Amino acid sequence: MILGVALGEAALSVVAVDDGGLTWPVARGVARTASRVCVAVDLGGAPTAPVAAIRVGGPCPEALRPVVGTGVATIVRGGHSVTGRPLAPLDTEAVRRFAATCGLADFAVTATGSPMLADHELAVAAIVAAEVPEARITLSYEFGYPGLREREADAIRNAALGPEAGRIADDVARELPGVPAYFARSGGGLVSAHYFRRFPLTCDLGAVASLARGRAALAESAGAVRGPVGGAAPARGEGAARSGGIASGGGAFGGAGVPEEVEVPDGVATAYGAALGRPEAHVERIVQARGRAELDRVLRDARDEALTRVVSAGAAPGSAGIDEVTVNPLSYLPDGLYRVRVTAGGRPWAG
Repeated sequence: MILGVALGEAALSVVAVDDGGLTWPVARGVARTASRVCVAVDLGGAPTAPVAAIRVGGPCPEALRPVVGTGVATIVRGGHSVTGRPLAPLDTEAVRRFAATCGLADFAVTATGSPMLADHELAVAAIVAAEVPEARITLSYEFGYPGLREREADAIRNAALGPEAGRIADDVARELPGVPAYFARSGGGLVSAHYFRRFPLTCDLGAVASLARGRAALAESAGAVRGPVGGAAPARGEGAARSGGIASGGGAFGGAGVPEEVEVPDGVATAYGAALGRPEAHVERIVQARGRAELDRVLRDARDEALTRVVSAGAAPGSAGIDEVTVNPLSYLPDGLYRVRVTAGGRPWAG
């Protein structure tokens, strides 16, 4: 049995999915026997932590500095061009000084040119970790966008959501001890609780995506929706048949293999959509390749990275595979620069 959970602002919806059938509500004792739980949540209104933002690059006007709200920010010398050419040596001492004195634990690091070459972001992360052992560090290159300010904004928001994501993951683990947890991605698919803690931004609109998927599945499904589980028997009939009847709130409807349509609440549809997902991961990079052989090599590297990432996102290693690869040349830039996006997916290792 797979458990689907929708964490709403006002209510919690929990469903059970077994052999294609959907049942709700679900008793706590039954929920704790699930093979895995898939959680859908929107983080748009979630509490955020103050962030220490480090931009690696040249000076800029005040209006273009990192936007951190209640956090703090600095700009240090360093970075690379879009082709990977060093613009300046990294000012390691400035990084060390900022990390040691900012007084925060959530860091966002953005360097110019990092989608092509992430060396300076990785070097900054190493310095921060040495100065602040408890630091949680987001690196912008992991989001892959070529635009610095877009990457920076996402890195800062990801870092700001980290503590709240950790709290949510802890609450799920406490409520369902021993049940492996996954979280719904904004663009569809799932990630592991570990991945969610590290990259909560990937699940920023997880409930929105799960609702769309759940509604589509309900519209197409010939299976049953029934309830309750682990509670009293349905008031009318003995429960819905998997092949036809649909029931909710204890009442069974439909018969003779022809289901009568009933209203399924959004929360239930969202939880159902989350339960139908599978682990997915994306890698987006700017690469330089002078010729087909070099492009094939960098594509192999990107595929390998995507496969590694989807296993980190909770896919069983033997099930991980590449779903999609897109390669687009970058206009108005030197020849041989491409934007590469690789999507990988797999079967959940749990359940």
